[in-house]
Amino acid sequence: MSVLVYTESDKGNFKKNAFEAVSYAYEVAQQLGDTVTALAINASDCSVLGQYGANKVKHVSNEQLTNFNAKAYANAIAEAAISENAKTIIISSSADSKFLSGILAAKLNAGYVPNVVAAPVSTSPLVVKRTAFSNKGFAHTEITSETRIIGVSNNSFGVVEHGVQVDVEDFAVQVNDKDFGAKSVEVDKVVGKATIADADVVVSAGRGLKGPENWGMIEELADVLGAATACSKPVSDLGWRPHGEHVGQTGKPVASNLYIAIGISGAIQHLAGVSASKTKVVINTDPEAPFFKAADYGVVGDAFEVVPQLIEKLKEFKAQNA
Repeated sequence: MSVLVYTESDKGNFKKNAFEAVSYAYEVAQQLGDTVTALAINASDCSVLGQYGANKVKHVSNEQLTNFNAKAYANAIAEAAISENAKTIIISSSADSKFLSGILAAKLNAGYVPNVVAAPVSTSPLVVKRTAFSNKGFAHTEITSETRIIGVSNNSFGVVEHGVQVDVEDFAVQVNDKDFGAKSVEVDKVVGKATIADADVVVSAGRGLKGPENWGMIEELADVLGAATACSKPVSDLGWRPHGEHVGQTGKPVASNLYIAIGISGAIQHLAGVSASKTKVVINTDPEAPFFKAADYGVVGDAFEVVPQLIEKLKEFKAQNA
């Protein structure tokens, strides 16, 4: 029996959450005494999954599955689970995986728990720790169904190398035209930048920047740190930055290792969306800004003075440690 893990990819390249999901699946398999089988769809180098704990990779190569489709992808995962007699299925907690999770759970009559942040507390019964109340707390959830689906929260468990010998095999799935009642006809993505979902570091700014013309220093700081850029809701509403950069409860959730908030006061909706980040740094002129109460580190100062100095010091540090 195997623990099955669905590994996300984009244009043939595995996403970081795929490696984290496999790392998590390996830990679960060790507790259960099982092996790890990964399902990959239109990926280019499946053998790399062995580095993170996959014993076997079932690779689906199908042009109809080039663009993500929740129903078709859920069907593919279900077929793989049945073929492997897998009763434990690991997916990420990305938007795509959450989209297909309900369909997959219904097909397999499985219990599903998203936003899991740690290895199972116990396996008999299976109990997992997940975030709750918009990341304000944690819940220990027991999955009582025979088949169970675990959604691993980004940057929670981490990417762990295990160096397992892996076998890669082709896996053909049934693709039905009825699966494509709704389909993507075009995907428009920002290229050349770290994405908010996958980034270890996110640099975010708000109305304290005073206008879109001042975003150059935010992008420069992000470049120095290898970070993704983000913004508060008012900034995207004003059209200063793309809506795809809006983070918070009503935007994209952030679970980065480091979140730097510049000129953002810290409305409750914003805090709820970024609270899963491990370390939060705030730069703001207002010492009473709500964000300081949630911050691990805070700088009371003018962003136009603090950020250029921070960039300079980081560049010096990188040059000395190159």
